[in-house]
Amino acid sequence: MTSPIPRSIVVAAHPKLANALQEAETICDYLKQKGIEADCGSLNDESLRKRIHAGEFDLLIAVGGDGTMLRAGNLCAPHNIPILGVNKGRLGFLFQIEEGGWQKMIAQLLAGDFWVENRMMLHAEHRRAGESLGVWQAVNDVVVARGQFLRPIHIHASVDGQYLTTYVADGLIASTATGSTAYALAAGGPILPPEVRNILLIPIAPHLSVDRGVVLSEGSVVSITILSENAILSVDGQIPTGLAEDDRVDVHAGENTVKFIRFGDPGYFYRNLTAHMNQNEISGFPQ
Repeated sequence: MTSPIPRSIVVAAHPKLANALQEAETICDYLKQKGIEADCGSLNDESLRKRIHAGEFDLLIAVGGDGTMLRAGNLCAPHNIPILGVNKGRLGFLFQIEEGGWQKMIAQLLAGDFWVENRMMLHAEHRRAGESLGVWQAVNDVVVARGQFLRPIHIHASVDGQYLTTYVADGLIASTATGSTAYALAAGGPILPPEVRNILLIPIAPHLSVDRGVVLSEGSVVSITILSENAILSVDGQIPTGLAEDDRVDVHAGENTVKFIRFGDPGYFYRNLTAHMNQNEISGFPQ
């Protein structure tokens, strides 16, 4: 399949990951040699971010780990800028290009031999006494969890205004399909194909309460009300926000979509998944 070839590309690197910026500069030089307008820098570079917001680029190449891809997704999604990831991290669920293998894939990119995968995001809003205190978008997940004290919290959950259950747990994850291979997976949730537009609700270490995940449709609105003190809100693993008793977090499908550059057939997801899930297999055991 042939897609429009990007003509202006920014290569953005994780600012603290070893050799990421150096790799970004090498990729940038390669693109310039191929006649592509290219620039590079740290993903945290404010001037570079302003240029992305201004629509100066039609593709972002993210060099780093899964966290870099999440930050790139939040940055690019509102502007419909696709993202191509070059993995410099450990896991790489969001990547097709592993470290050292980017030249072949970028050659395919410049030949138009790629496709764009669209992934749903979440919209989260923190409310207190009817007032909105903050709005976020999430590529992976929205997590309400206990804070510094080692005791479970009580969480009232409703879907489309109808009571679902009250969790007594360390927390509750509202996840996209993308996030189903992240924290939600570690908490025992199912793995969803990346293109589906469902919301997962996964309790974290539930105590004598519902211990199964719930899969909701795209149009659902989840309301999470805190019935305890000592709770926090974290979106895509970023710095948490403190929650007070009776605070509410509303979550629904977001207005933006993350676009990832992909190569080959859609079966890449299951090949990546199998490779990651088999990391702990006993050597020599038959496959």
